[in-house]
Amino acid sequence: MPQTADLASAVSKARRRLIPFLFLLYIVAYLDRVNVGFAALQMNEALGLSAQTYALGAGIFFVSYVAFEIPSNVVLARVGARLWIARIMITWGIVSAAMMFVRGATGFFVMRFLLGAAEAGFFPGIIFYLTRWFPERERARTVAAFMTAVLAAGIVGGPVSGALLTLHGAYGLAGWQWLFLLEGLPAVVLGVVVLGALTERPEDAAWLSTRERTALVRCLAVESSAHGDQTRTLAAALGNGRVWLLALVYFTLPVALYAMSFWLPQILKIASGGSDFEVGVLSAIPYLCGAIGMVATGRHSDRTGERRWHVAIAAAVGGAAFAASAFVSTLAPSLVLLSLAMLGLASMFGPFWTLATGVVRGVGAAAGIALINSVGNIGGFVGPYLLGYVRDTTGSFAAGLISVGIILPLGGALVLLARDE
Repeated sequence: MPQTADLASAVSKARRRLIPFLFLLYIVAYLDRVNVGFAALQMNEALGLSAQTYALGAGIFFVSYVAFEIPSNVVLARVGARLWIARIMITWGIVSAAMMFVRGATGFFVMRFLLGAAEAGFFPGIIFYLTRWFPERERARTVAAFMTAVLAAGIVGGPVSGALLTLHGAYGLAGWQWLFLLEGLPAVVLGVVVLGALTERPEDAAWLSTRERTALVRCLAVESSAHGDQTRTLAAALGNGRVWLLALVYFTLPVALYAMSFWLPQILKIASGGSDFEVGVLSAIPYLCGAIGMVATGRHSDRTGERRWHVAIAAAVGGAAFAASAFVSTLAPSLVLLSLAMLGLASMFGPFWTLATGVVRGVGAAAGIALINSVGNIGGFVGPYLLGYVRDTTGSFAAGLISVGIILPLGGALVLLARDE
């Protein structure tokens, strides 16, 4: 019983100490990745970018992101999260701010490619880092708490980005240039802070008592040994069929997430006819609904210990709402359905990553998590480009939204094939 109490105390302290800071880092990461969606409200016209050209440039981020993801996470596993996360943040912050200097389609493509290369490894690196701190039974709610940063970025980032666009003309800069500059610099500052603030492993945590450290380290070691050695090496993790199945499942999530993130401002602009700032405020509503669903589903999944059906049911709800949103054009029903779509989509993440991180162990965990995230984030290219192509071809987002509504439940169906261990 004392050891159980020590373990619970250690986990509670780790959650309070680590998650708020990682949450802040991910808000900045996600905002720098998707703020191009708000910049597009002014940038596309200023640079003469068509919907399809914009979608291609937005999606090119994921080409380099995927290419460098596994190498980056393997390096992180060897040199440590503190040093490598700091490096990632500083370089992506510089590139993100430098987006203000883009003058045409070619420059847009190049800078988005560089941004993806700079940010590669951040998200799977954090997920890998969390496996070194939190037992499996705590992971869904922990990952959900961390990943609500995606939704917080939408809640906060929408109004902030809309406000920054109103700086148009200040000191000779366009509003979209101010947006990139002022939203890119925090990553550089926080990257420096990471070097002093991030504790590498439980063994290094001076803020845990000796009993708490011992209980947490022992629990994690017992869990690790219980799963055997089948995915401890790089080769074993990359050759594991269940890892590849989960990678295919995860592909469907970024298709929907980034289709929403990169195009939501323009969808709401058409539906509302509002100003850039009003669109920014409206865009926060779906993300708020998603945050509620993500936290509630993560807690329920941990309480019941069930993962696959939590993912599958959420995928069905999100997919149906995406498809239904194609058949409405006025603001109120569009906002309701897109909010429901985001709620279903966001609810998938906590249970999914708990399922995924239970598959791989040891050094293979870094590569396996990065593989799942890499294959999945190809969907980050597919989703936005699909909507851009449909928009240019048909003059409407409807067929693209229906397509996303079909793809997301396919991932929910596939996850049911992933056997519990």
